[in-house]
Amino acid sequence: MIERGKDLVEVRQLLKSFPIVCVIGPRQVGKTTLARTLAQERKTATRFDLEDPEDLARLDEPMLALAGLRGLVVIDEVQRRPELFPVLRVLADRPRRPARFLILGSASPQLLRQSSESLAGRIAYHELDGFALGEVGAEQLGRLWCRGGFPRSFLARSEAESIRWREEFLRTFLERDLAQIGIDLPALTLRRFWSMIAHYHAQTWNGSELGRSLGVSDTTVRRYLDAFTGTFAVRQLAPWHENLKKRQVKAPKVFVADTGLLHSLLGIRDQAALASHPKLGASWEGFALAQVVRRLGARPSECYFWATHQGAELDLLIVRGQKRLGFEIKRTSAPAVTRSMQIAQEDLKLDSLDLIHAGNATFPLAARSRAVALARIGQDLAPLR
Repeated sequence: MIERGKDLVEVRQLLKSFPIVCVIGPRQVGKTTLARTLAQERKTATRFDLEDPEDLARLDEPMLALAGLRGLVVIDEVQRRPELFPVLRVLADRPRRPARFLILGSASPQLLRQSSESLAGRIAYHELDGFALGEVGAEQLGRLWCRGGFPRSFLARSEAESIRWREEFLRTFLERDLAQIGIDLPALTLRRFWSMIAHYHAQTWNGSELGRSLGVSDTTVRRYLDAFTGTFAVRQLAPWHENLKKRQVKAPKVFVADTGLLHSLLGIRDQAALASHPKLGASWEGFALAQVVRRLGARPSECYFWATHQGAELDLLIVRGQKRLGFEIKRTSAPAVTRSMQIAQEDLKLDSLDLIHAGNATFPLAARSRAVALARIGQDLAPLR
């Protein structure tokens, strides 16, 4: 059992300040386990699982079922019953707030829209991801990269068991979960799209090319992308552009959110196969980028990449207030400053520029620039304040 200490602390704090806290994230990432731990800390707790027919029946009259409860009330898979949100708004506005509500959802556009409209000012969100490097330890870096951060994939007793779990996850997600948010297409078509995204992993989005490959329009393929992004299956990294005298890339980069799923989609079965695969560098970039963002605690709205049509680029730019932090990611054990890094540091006026690499040491490269070992980000990168 790997403790999710940081997430527990953050959700506890949110429950003190808000009557409703929504933990969102992909299915099977550990939301229910997190909620169970929080419920065990309370004198009184009640749980509803909206995939359980009995719990669904109990909530046929939601006001009657929920109004008399005290302590912590957990509602799992809440996106299945969006009509609960107006009821939760009424209950959240009661004097003295006899109950706090912890709602869990496999994020979807419907979930976010319904809760934002009905519960504005009453709800706080916490996104739960898979395991991070700081949770499993630097000695498990290779395993985390290859298997991904889903608990049952990472903790599987063998590579074969991990692969079987990921394949079953892919099948269930494509056949059931996407249908629940209105993407009613054959699972084979959706698998082809997700596999195409895997081959575009860490590259800029080209909807026209993907649309031609699938035989659908740009707008349709964009709808697919938004659906996969809304369920945390895919991540998009927005481009940074400002008034420089250079033509800048304005399409987002796309990533399969979990490297274990990425490797399954690409047919990569273990670390030996990964080491010889053409997408090795792209996989490393996505993995390292996600670990840096998690370590810093940066919000998605603070994260960008930067590239010009002349060839200069920066893999990750984090902007918080007036602070600009740059990160270049290279799978090398001999990191060195490149011309592209120098251009990015000058043009973007970076406060610092770190080259995240696969070696074992952290050391200075130039003024306001370091080489930082990915295995040492827990020691050498400080969370944003």
